[in-house]
Amino acid sequence: MLVTFKSKVSAEVTMFEHDAKLILDLLHKNVKIGVITAQEGPAVIAMLEAETSESRAHSASDSVQRDIAAHHNKAGDASGHEPVQTVNFASRIHPLLEMLREAHKRNNEVLWGV
Repeated sequence: MLVTFKSKVSAEVTMFEHDAKLILDLLHKNVKIGVITAQEGPAVIAMLEAETSESRAHSASDSVQRDIAAHHNKAGDASGHEPVQTVNFASRIHPLLEMLREAHKRNNEVLWGV
């Protein structure tokens, strides 16, 4: 499933539900429907920026490593698969973080599931 984030001040941001859930769990928000109010904006932005910095400081997560291993045989060869290219948390969250920053500047909220 996909989750589409909406704001009156920027283009929609769509991501896979799994990725959105990782972000929204940090914020204690429901992945199916919700809002980040203008008042919550500064705290949410600060929290997500801290998580972004943390993810850049560490290597790929265990779940990504398991996914990589699942697509390779025991000898480590790709078995005809495309080369592995991991997308870190910082890259996944960037469009949403930009939306939140713009919404904060203009005192707007960010909605999803509506």
